[in-house]
Amino acid sequence: MTATLSFVILIIFVALFFDYINGFHDAANSIATVVSTRVLSPGLAVIWAAFFNFVAFAILGTRVAKAVGEGVRLELIAPEMRLYVLVAALIGAIIWNLITWYLGLPTSSSHAILGGYAGAGITAYGGISGLLKPDVWEKTVTFIVLSPLIGMSLGFLLMVAVYWIFRRWTPGNVDKFFRRGQLFSAAAYSLGHGGNDAQKTMGIITAVLVSGGLLAPGPNHTLPSIPLWVVLSAHAAMGLGTLSGGWRIVHTMGSKITKLKPVGGFCAETAGAITLFGATFAGIPVSTTHTITGAIVGVGATRRLSAVKWGVAGRIVWAWILTIPMAAFIAALSYLIIVFIQRFASH
Repeated sequence: MTATLSFVILIIFVALFFDYINGFHDAANSIATVVSTRVLSPGLAVIWAAFFNFVAFAILGTRVAKAVGEGVRLELIAPEMRLYVLVAALIGAIIWNLITWYLGLPTSSSHAILGGYAGAGITAYGGISGLLKPDVWEKTVTFIVLSPLIGMSLGFLLMVAVYWIFRRWTPGNVDKFFRRGQLFSAAAYSLGHGGNDAQKTMGIITAVLVSGGLLAPGPNHTLPSIPLWVVLSAHAAMGLGTLSGGWRIVHTMGSKITKLKPVGGFCAETAGAITLFGATFAGIPVSTTHTITGAIVGVGATRRLSAVKWGVAGRIVWAWILTIPMAAFIAALSYLIIVFIQRFASH
């Protein structure tokens, strides 16, 4: 029992490290537009975003956490292998996040952890039949396509609406107004980011506690209520990660896709925030990266289609497509290595 408890504690630290990397990797989602428009300095922007990442727990609940924690039916896997599955899932997601951070590609931490969870689970179970919970995966896969399209559509419509509403204003007055407005839109987006993304780690940690025998499962093997200390620690880790920045991806998001002014930054962040709030209240784990990228593309397209650097957008889309299978592959490999080491050590 002592060995299991130590392993559970280790996995929780790995999970919080993933959450830290998530905040670090996805800092660009929260701050790229507000930094690229020079409304806030990079230092102030990350503090602003980290604060709203943290306080999101008080507003957005834990529906997404439960969806992620139940995405793989762990009860079908041998009890002694469940903790190995969970730590391998986290390793797969962390390694893929670090690879894409190094390449400066804004990919989805949400899809990385779900892909890692599926890859490790399938390897441990020896198959896929009945292992993945259909409603979680159907929503997730559907929103790989829908979240950037919704973000793009809202970004485009908001930008058109703003052009019409403020058509009689001078450019200087519009710029001054939306510089202030971006503080609110960046705060709203950071709330949505913290609320949706931090919850994935809460779901994994709660699954770890259940698998380690420290929490009783809910009815029909569902996830029980998320303990408050898990909620607070996940948000704190994400906030600290955001404070560390992620400047390679900030550069891609803030300037390589399209050139943004404060009015465009406001519309992109607002479109992203609306999308994330809706998905989080519906309990759908979506990609904050896909959402804000779509919104930025939608805003850029209101000027002219050539204002969007489609080559950069294409590289980002390829990274999105590869995230789930690559994280799954790395997690599966990690699971096999962990099991080999465990068996070698036991002899």
